[in-house]
Amino acid sequence: MFNWVKTFMLMAAITALFIVIGGMIGGRSGMMMALLLALGMNFFSYWFSDKMVLRMYNAQEVDAGSAPQFYGMVQELAQRAGLPMPRVYLINEDAPNAFATGRNPEHAAVAATTGILRVLSERELRGVMAHELAHVRHRDILTSTIAATMAGAISALANMAMFFGGRDENGNRSNPIASIAVAILARWRHR
Repeated sequence: MFNWVKTFMLMAAITALFIVIGGMIGGRSGMMMALLLALGMNFFSYWFSDKMVLRMYNAQEVDAGSAPQFYGMVQELAQRAGLPMPRVYLINEDAPNAFATGRNPEHAAVAATTGILRVLSERELRGVMAHELAHVRHRDILTSTIAATMAGAISALANMAMFFGGRDENGNRSNPIASIAVAILARWRHR
């Protein structure tokens, strides 16, 4: 229950931030545009952010036939944890990494790079995948997935403001302090 509250608060805070920045950049019309953008991003991030993250990493879904040991390990760990079987993905990348994504245990996915499969022993890999399934069990994957999606949206909003500037409803240039704040926000996001 607490993670639902955290997620709602995150989405509300991001929406408020969008509205404030939109207002600073474009006055009342900027606020409305930012509100529509925030509502769209909230909808998108709730329903589709997991697919976007997996696509971003070019993750390939595997099954018992294509990756029997890895898939079987995740299946056993999910059963022991009393979780529905998540979708399982492999990412063809040398850097060792693994993550979980999705909006709830029924719509979860776990992914690992081929690099982590090569570097870790089976016991170590079981620990990593158990850790990722713990994220699924505690439902904190939605919060982190939405946070990543919203960070991208904030960056896009900041970049638009930097390139296109802004005018209020009277045609006056936007608040220069707001422009500087948006530039700093865009720069911070790209660190």
